[in-house]
Amino acid sequence: MIKFSVITCTYQAETVCERTFDSVLEQTYPYVEHLILDGASKDRTVELAKAYQEENDEDEDGHDVIVVSEPDRGLYDAMNKGIMKATGDFLVFLNAGDVFPSKDTLELVANSVGDGEDLPGVLYGDTDIVDDDGHFLRHRRLSPPKKLTWRSFKWGMLVCHQAFYARTDLARRNLYDLNYKYSADFDWCIRVMKDAEKCHLPLWDVNEVVVNYLEGGMSIQHHRASLKERFGVMRHHYGLVTTVLVHVWFVFRSILKK
Repeated sequence: MIKFSVITCTYQAETVCERTFDSVLEQTYPYVEHLILDGASKDRTVELAKAYQEENDEDEDGHDVIVVSEPDRGLYDAMNKGIMKATGDFLVFLNAGDVFPSKDTLELVANSVGDGEDLPGVLYGDTDIVDDDGHFLRHRRLSPPKKLTWRSFKWGMLVCHQAFYARTDLARRNLYDLNYKYSADFDWCIRVMKDAEKCHLPLWDVNEVVVNYLEGGMSIQHHRASLKERFGVMRHHYGLVTTVLVHVWFVFRSILKK
Protein backbone atom coordinates (compact mmCIF):
# COMPACT_ATOMS: atom_id res chain seq x y z
CA MET A 1 0.00 0.00 0.00
CA ILE A 2 1.11 3.53 -0.73
CA LYS A 3 2.42 5.48 2.26
CA PHE A 4 2.07 9.27 2.43
CA SER A 5 4.36 11.70 4.23
CA VAL A 6 2.40 14.84 5.10
CA ILE A 7 4.79 17.68 5.92
CA THR A 8 3.66 20.71 7.91
CA CYS A 9 6.09 23.58 8.49
CA THR A 10 5.11 25.90 11.32
CA TYR A 11 6.24 29.11 12.96
CA GLN A 12 4.16 31.06 15.46
CA ALA A 13 1.10 29.21 14.14
CA GLU A 14 -0.91 28.57 17.31
CA THR A 15 -4.05 30.22 15.89
CA VAL A 16 -4.27 27.98 12.80
CA CYS A 17 -2.21 24.82 13.33
CA GLU A 18 -4.84 22.80 15.22
CA ARG A 19 -7.23 22.64 12.30
CA THR A 20 -4.39 21.25 10.16
CA PHE A 21 -3.52 18.68 12.82
CA ASP A 22 -7.18 17.68 13.16
CA SER A 23 -7.51 17.32 9.41
CA VAL A 24 -4.63 14.84 9.25
CA LEU A 25 -5.80 13.04 12.39
CA GLU A 26 -9.23 12.45 10.85
CA GLN A 27 -7.93 10.87 7.65
CA THR A 28 -9.36 7.38 7.19
CA TYR A 29 -6.36 6.23 5.18
CA PRO A 30 -4.03 4.37 7.58
CA TYR A 31 -0.62 4.60 5.90
CA VAL A 32 0.33 8.15 6.85
CA GLU A 33 3.18 9.83 8.66
CA HIS A 34 2.88 13.47 9.68
CA LEU A 35 6.11 15.41 9.96
CA ILE A 36 5.82 18.74 11.78
CA LEU A 37 8.86 20.96 11.27
CA ASP A 38 8.67 23.96 13.57
CA GLY A 39 11.06 26.88 13.37
CA ALA A 40 11.50 27.29 17.15
CA SER A 41 8.16 29.02 17.75
CA LYS A 42 7.80 31.03 20.94
CA ASP A 43 4.01 30.76 21.13
CA ARG A 44 1.99 27.58 21.86
CA THR A 45 2.59 25.94 18.47
CA VAL A 46 5.00 23.28 19.77
CA GLU A 47 2.81 22.60 22.81
CA LEU A 48 -0.18 22.01 20.53
CA ALA A 49 1.87 19.86 18.15
CA LYS A 50 3.09 17.63 20.97
CA ALA A 51 -0.43 17.28 22.36
CA TYR A 52 -1.54 16.18 18.90
CA GLN A 53 1.39 13.75 18.75
CA GLU A 54 0.38 12.23 22.11
CA GLU A 55 -3.21 11.88 20.95
CA ASN A 56 -2.03 9.88 17.94
CA ASP A 57 0.30 7.75 20.07
CA GLU A 58 -2.59 6.79 22.32
CA ASP A 59 -4.68 5.62 19.36
CA GLU A 60 -3.57 2.22 18.09
CA ASP A 61 -4.93 3.17 14.66
CA GLY A 62 -3.31 6.63 14.75
CA HIS A 63 -0.79 7.93 12.26
CA ASP A 64 2.91 8.29 12.93
CA VAL A 65 3.57 11.85 14.07
CA ILE A 66 7.05 13.34 14.36
CA VAL A 67 7.57 16.81 15.85
CA VAL A 68 10.84 18.70 15.46
CA SER A 69 11.32 22.27 16.69
CA GLU A 70 14.59 24.01 15.94
CA PRO A 71 15.83 27.19 14.28
CA ASP A 72 15.89 27.14 10.49
CA ARG A 73 16.75 29.42 7.60
CA GLY A 74 13.15 29.97 6.61
CA LEU A 75 10.22 28.06 5.18
CA TYR A 76 12.04 26.39 2.29
CA ASP A 77 14.85 25.22 4.56
CA ALA A 78 12.24 23.63 6.82
CA MET A 79 10.66 21.97 3.79
CA ASN A 80 14.01 20.49 2.80
CA LYS A 81 14.37 19.07 6.30
CA GLY A 82 10.94 17.50 5.92
CA ILE A 83 11.86 15.94 2.60
CA MET A 84 14.97 14.36 4.08
CA LYS A 85 12.99 12.92 7.00
CA ALA A 86 10.11 11.59 4.87
CA THR A 87 9.76 7.81 4.60
CA GLY A 88 6.56 7.66 2.53
CA ASP A 89 6.24 6.79 -1.15
CA PHE A 90 4.79 10.26 -1.80
CA LEU A 91 5.07 13.49 0.12
CA VAL A 92 2.81 16.51 0.24
CA PHE A 93 3.13 19.84 2.04
CA LEU A 94 0.14 20.89 4.15
CA ASN A 95 0.93 24.26 5.70
CA ALA A 96 -0.45 25.43 9.03
CA GLY A 97 -4.04 26.51 8.35
CA ASP A 98 -4.48 24.32 5.25
CA VAL A 99 -6.69 21.25 5.49
CA PHE A 100 -7.81 18.23 3.53
CA PRO A 101 -11.34 18.75 2.14
CA SER A 102 -12.70 15.50 3.59
CA LYS A 103 -11.77 12.61 5.85
CA ASP A 104 -11.16 10.34 2.87
CA THR A 105 -8.97 12.70 0.80
CA LEU A 106 -5.80 10.63 1.14
CA GLU A 107 -7.78 7.48 0.45
CA LEU A 108 -9.03 9.04 -2.82
CA VAL A 109 -5.48 10.03 -3.77
CA ALA A 110 -4.18 6.54 -3.01
CA ASN A 111 -7.00 4.88 -4.95
CA SER A 112 -6.12 6.90 -8.05
CA VAL A 113 -3.11 4.59 -8.41
CA GLY A 114 -4.25 1.19 -9.68
CA ASP A 115 -3.16 -2.03 -8.01
CA GLY A 116 0.05 -3.42 -9.40
CA GLU A 117 0.87 -0.30 -11.40
CA ASP A 118 4.19 1.49 -11.17
CA LEU A 119 4.06 4.60 -9.02
CA PRO A 120 3.76 7.82 -11.06
CA GLY A 121 6.17 10.68 -10.57
CA VAL A 122 3.48 13.07 -9.35
CA LEU A 123 -0.14 12.88 -8.26
CA TYR A 124 -2.04 16.17 -8.43
CA GLY A 125 -5.51 17.59 -7.93
CA ASP A 126 -7.65 20.70 -7.58
CA THR A 127 -7.72 23.36 -4.86
CA ASP A 128 -10.35 25.41 -3.04
CA ILE A 129 -9.51 28.69 -1.28
CA VAL A 130 -10.79 29.17 2.29
CA ASP A 131 -10.74 32.05 4.78
CA ASP A 132 -9.22 32.20 8.28
CA ASP A 133 -12.27 30.36 9.67
CA GLY A 134 -12.00 27.59 7.08
CA HIS A 135 -15.03 28.73 5.10
CA PHE A 136 -15.08 28.22 1.34
CA LEU A 137 -14.34 31.38 -0.65
CA ARG A 138 -13.82 30.19 -4.22
CA HIS A 139 -12.18 27.64 -6.42
CA ARG A 140 -8.57 28.44 -7.21
CA ARG A 141 -8.36 30.60 -10.35
CA LEU A 142 -5.64 28.46 -11.93
CA SER A 143 -6.67 24.85 -12.38
CA PRO A 144 -4.58 21.85 -13.43
CA PRO A 145 -4.79 20.53 -16.99
CA LYS A 146 -5.81 16.93 -17.60
CA LYS A 147 -2.40 16.30 -19.11
CA LEU A 148 0.25 18.03 -17.02
CA THR A 149 3.92 18.36 -17.99
CA TRP A 150 6.72 20.55 -16.66
CA ARG A 151 6.13 22.80 -19.68
CA SER A 152 2.59 23.52 -18.44
CA PHE A 153 3.95 25.80 -15.72
CA LYS A 154 5.05 28.41 -18.25
CA TRP A 155 1.42 29.55 -17.93
CA GLY A 156 1.75 29.85 -14.17
CA MET A 157 1.62 27.48 -11.23
CA LEU A 158 -1.36 25.50 -12.53
CA VAL A 159 -1.21 23.07 -9.59
CA CYS A 160 -1.23 24.46 -6.08
CA HIS A 161 1.85 23.46 -4.10
CA GLN A 162 -0.35 21.73 -1.48
CA ALA A 163 -2.12 19.73 -4.20
CA PHE A 164 1.16 18.40 -5.62
CA TYR A 165 2.12 14.92 -4.37
CA ALA A 166 5.71 14.19 -5.38
CA ARG A 167 7.37 10.82 -5.28
CA THR A 168 9.75 11.05 -2.35
CA ASP A 169 12.76 9.80 -4.29
CA LEU A 170 12.27 12.55 -6.89
CA ALA A 171 11.75 15.18 -4.18
CA ARG A 172 14.94 14.12 -2.42
CA ARG A 173 16.93 14.56 -5.62
CA ASN A 174 15.44 18.02 -6.13
CA LEU A 175 15.55 19.96 -2.88
CA TYR A 176 14.24 23.51 -2.68
CA ASP A 177 16.68 26.14 -3.92
CA LEU A 178 17.24 28.45 -0.94
CA ASN A 179 18.41 31.22 -3.27
CA TYR A 180 14.72 31.86 -3.91
CA LYS A 181 12.80 33.61 -1.12
CA TYR A 182 9.26 33.43 -2.51
CA SER A 183 9.18 31.15 -5.56
CA ALA A 184 11.25 28.11 -4.60
CA ASP A 185 8.05 26.01 -4.62
CA PHE A 186 7.37 27.01 -8.25
CA ASP A 187 10.92 26.07 -9.24
CA TRP A 188 10.78 22.85 -7.20
CA CYS A 189 7.61 21.58 -8.87
CA ILE A 190 9.10 22.20 -12.32
CA ARG A 191 12.32 20.37 -11.45
CA VAL A 192 10.43 17.41 -9.97
CA MET A 193 8.31 17.14 -13.12
CA LYS A 194 11.40 17.40 -15.33
CA ASP A 195 13.00 14.57 -13.36
CA ALA A 196 9.83 12.49 -13.70
CA GLU A 197 9.91 12.96 -17.48
CA LYS A 198 13.55 11.85 -17.62
CA CYS A 199 12.59 8.72 -15.69
CA HIS A 200 9.54 8.14 -17.95
CA LEU A 201 7.20 8.47 -14.98
CA PRO A 202 3.69 9.79 -15.67
CA LEU A 203 1.97 12.66 -13.86
CA TRP A 204 -1.54 11.61 -12.79
CA ASP A 205 -4.58 13.76 -12.23
CA VAL A 206 -6.58 12.64 -9.17
CA ASN A 207 -9.65 14.50 -10.53
CA GLU A 208 -10.64 15.67 -7.05
CA VAL A 209 -10.24 18.73 -4.85
CA VAL A 210 -7.41 17.58 -2.59
CA VAL A 211 -6.72 20.65 -0.44
CA ASN A 212 -8.46 23.64 1.09
CA TYR A 213 -5.82 26.35 0.87
CA LEU A 214 -5.66 29.22 3.35
CA GLU A 215 -5.80 32.54 1.51
CA GLY A 216 -2.83 34.87 1.93
CA GLY A 217 0.32 32.76 1.57
CA MET A 218 3.88 34.11 1.59
CA SER A 219 3.93 34.88 -2.14
CA ILE A 220 0.69 36.87 -1.81
CA GLN A 221 2.10 38.89 1.08
CA HIS A 222 5.19 39.77 -1.02
CA HIS A 223 3.43 39.95 -4.37
CA ARG A 224 5.76 42.22 -6.36
CA ALA A 225 8.98 40.54 -5.20
CA SER A 226 7.38 37.15 -5.86
CA LEU A 227 6.46 38.09 -9.44
CA LYS A 228 9.98 39.33 -10.14
CA GLU A 229 11.51 36.15 -8.74
CA ARG A 230 9.03 33.97 -10.63
CA PHE A 231 10.03 35.70 -13.89
CA GLY A 232 13.60 34.57 -13.16
CA VAL A 233 12.47 31.00 -12.52
CA MET A 234 10.56 30.94 -15.81
CA ARG A 235 13.49 32.41 -17.69
CA HIS A 236 15.75 29.70 -16.30
CA HIS A 237 13.46 26.84 -17.30
CA TYR A 238 11.76 28.14 -20.47
CA GLY A 239 14.17 30.71 -21.88
CA LEU A 240 13.92 34.49 -22.12
CA VAL A 241 11.93 34.69 -25.37
CA THR A 242 9.21 32.30 -24.22
CA THR A 243 9.01 33.98 -20.82
CA VAL A 244 8.64 37.46 -22.34
CA LEU A 245 5.99 36.29 -24.85
CA VAL A 246 4.00 34.58 -22.10
CA HIS A 247 4.07 37.74 -19.98
CA VAL A 248 2.94 39.82 -22.97
CA TRP A 249 -0.02 37.47 -23.23
CA PHE A 250 -0.72 37.89 -19.50
CA VAL A 251 -0.85 41.68 -19.95
CA PHE A 252 -3.04 41.41 -23.05
CA ARG A 253 -5.41 39.03 -21.27
CA SER A 254 -5.76 41.35 -18.29
CA ILE A 255 -6.66 44.22 -20.66
CA LEU A 256 -9.32 42.11 -22.37
CA LYS A 257 -10.91 41.30 -19.02
CA LYS A 258 -11.40 44.97 -18.13
